[in-house]
Amino acid sequence: MKNGAPCPVHAPQKTWRMLKHCDIEDRHLIKERTPTKICGITFEAFPVEHSILAPAVAYRVSAGGTKIFYAPDLVFIRHRAVALRDVQVYIGDGATLTRSFIRRRGKTLIGHSPVRTQLTWCAKEGVPRAVITHCGSEIVKGDERKIGAQLRQMAAERGIEACIAHDGMELIWH
Repeated sequence: MKNGAPCPVHAPQKTWRMLKHCDIEDRHLIKERTPTKICGITFEAFPVEHSILAPAVAYRVSAGGTKIFYAPDLVFIRHRAVALRDVQVYIGDGATLTRSFIRRRGKTLIGHSPVRTQLTWCAKEGVPRAVITHCGSEIVKGDERKIGAQLRQMAAERGIEACIAHDGMELIWH
């Protein structure tokens, strides 16, 4: 982004503040909690806790009758029940499976919630499927079969399905 972008860039205000020195010509503001239609797909940014230095949002993305929620970096989702309402697929933060990677800076929580916690959110809010991405070393360096089995078991215990994303993965839901 430092040298610009070959296409329009849509982002929330806190992201634009971080990118103020980047040479991006076609900037578009996405307001948090305001659905924004881009090329027929609706994006809604939801505030999440993650980092002081790298503030993040998650996106509820709707197209046709399908809703996904994309949250690759987070400690927790503000307004979680609203954010996950009618979502069919949660795409979440794979920094760790079960170990908490949450710390405190002053009064602010920063870091990453374990996958186990995110699966519990999905179960509580009625989200039937989860895909885990942005994986940390526990997943990346671990035994793929064992990690996959552990993830599937944690998901099944919560009445949902889950898998780990991989390069080139395509998912189609109707």
